Amino acid sequence: MEEKAEPRDHNVVTPDNIEQPRDGEENLEESQEKRHPLVAALLWAPPQCRWNPDNPPKFNILMNLLFAFAGTFTVANLYYAQPLLDLLADFFNVSQVRASLIPTCSQAGYAAGLIFICPLGDMVRRRPFVLLLTFITATIWLGLCFTNSYNVFLALSFLSSITTVTPQIMLPLVGDLTPPHRRATALSIVSSGLVLGLLFARLLSGIIAETSAWRNIYWLSLALQYAIFILLYLFMPDYPSTNTDISYPKILYSILILFTKHPVLVYATLMGFLCSSAFTSFWTTLTFLLSSPPYTYTTLQIGLFSLAGLSPTIFNPIFSRLITDKYITQLSTTLSLLVAITGIAIGAYTGKLTLAGPIIHAALLDFGLQATMVANRAAIYAVAPKARNRLNTGYMMGAFCGQLMGTSVGNRVYAERGWMVSASVSLVLVVIALGIGLVRGPREEGWVGWRGGFVLRRVVVLDGTGTETGTQTGTGTGTRQS
Repeated sequence: MEEKAEPRDHNVVTPDNIEQPRDGEENLEESQEKRHPLVAALLWAPPQCRWNPDNPPKFNILMNLLFAFAGTFTVANLYYAQPLLDLLADFFNVSQVRASLIPTCSQAGYAAGLIFICPLGDMVRRRPFVLLLTFITATIWLGLCFTNSYNVFLALSFLSSITTVTPQIMLPLVGDLTPPHRRATALSIVSSGLVLGLLFARLLSGIIAETSAWRNIYWLSLALQYAIFILLYLFMPDYPSTNTDISYPKILYSILILFTKHPVLVYATLMGFLCSSAFTSFWTTLTFLLSSPPYTYTTLQIGLFSLAGLSPTIFNPIFSRLITDKYITQLSTTLSLLVAITGIAIGAYTGKLTLAGPIIHAALLDFGLQATMVANRAAIYAVAPKARNRLNTGYMMGAFCGQLMGTSVGNRVYAERGWMVSASVSLVLVVIALGIGLVRGPREEGWVGWRGGFVLRRVVVLDGTGTETGTQTGTGTGTRQS
C-alpha cells in the first residue's frame, strides 16, 4: 500500500543537482581568508558540520533536540510581553491600548519576516543565514533590556520579530536532512518546541514578573538567544544552497505560482488557516473563562494552566512515528482532527461546569491540531524539494492569518455570546478542516476526487543509488515500505 505524491520533475534535491563545493576544503579556507574576519567567522563551520556529499552530516536525535530547543526560545520572544501589558503600561506611562501595540508590532514583524526573509532559505546556505539572523535578534534584544522609551521599545519589538523567523527556516532544513520515512517524526519534535515556546513564554513571563522585576524576563531571553547562537555555531550542520539561478523577486513571486501548481499546498494551507483560528480562539478566550466565575483565577494560576497544552510535546512524536511516517496524509489528519473535535466538544459544553472540561479541551485540541500541521508539513515538503522554504512560507502565512482571525472572532463571539458559543465556532472550523482534508485522495492527480482509489501504507521511493527521494506510487527505480 502506498501514497501518491505530487508529480515531480528535475527539482528533486539530490547530490547531483545542488551546489557542491568545487575546490575542496583547502580552497574554501583560502577564500575565507580574503573576506572580512567577521564574515569569515560566520561562514566557518566545525569539521563535523561541513557539507560532504559523500558523507553528509547525520540528523540524529541530539541534533533534533537542538533544533527544538532553538525553536522554543526563539518563538518565545514573540509572547513574553503578552502577560506583562499592565506592567508595561505603568512603566512607560502609556494607556493599556497603547501597551497592547507591543505584541501587535511583534506579530507584524514576524509576518514581515515570514514573507520577506524565509523565502531566502531557498537561495542561500541555511547555516550562516540562521546564525546571522540569530545574532541580529540577540543584538537587537539588548536594546529591549535597556531602553526606557516606549517608542524605542515598540520599534525594537518589531525589528527583533522580523529576524525571529529562524525556526521557520530550520523546519525546511529538517526536511532536507532527514529521509522521508523519518521526516514527520523529526518535524514533530521541532514543532513541539515551537508549541513549548508559546506556552513557556507566557508561563515564565508571568512567574518572573510576579516574583521580581518584569525586565528580568528580557534579560533571560537575551542570555538564551546568545546561548542558541553558540550552540548552533558549534553543532548546526551546513547544507548547500538549493537554488543558485533565481533572483529574489522571482523567489517571492514563485510562492504564488506554487499555489497554482500543487493542490496539496492549497488544501494544507486552508486546513492550517482553520486549525490556527481554532487554536488561538481557544487560548485567547480561555483567559476570560478562567478569570470569571465560577473560577476567578489569578494571572499566575491562568498561566500555570498552559501546562495542560503540553500534550503535543509528549505524544506528537509518537503519533508521527507510528502513523504519519507510515501511512497516507489523509489518515493522519483525519485521526488527529477527530481527536481535536472530541476535545473541543467536551470543553465547549462542560467548560462552565467543571475545570476538567477546559483541561481536556486544551490537551486534545493542542495534540490534534499540531499533529495535523506536522502531517501537512511533511506532505507539502515532498511536492517541490527545492522550494521547501517557499512552500513553508505560503503555508505559514495561511496559519498566521488564521491566528489573527481566531483572536478577533474568538474575542468578539465570547463578548457577545459567551464561552459555549465561542467554543462551538471553533468546533465548526475544525470540522470544516476535516472535510477539506478529505476532498482529494492520495492517488488523485487533479484538484478534487478520489480517482485511482486509495491505499493506506506510505511507500518511500529510492533512486538508482538507493537514496530516498520522496514518496510515490510506483515510479522510481526502487521502493520500500516505511
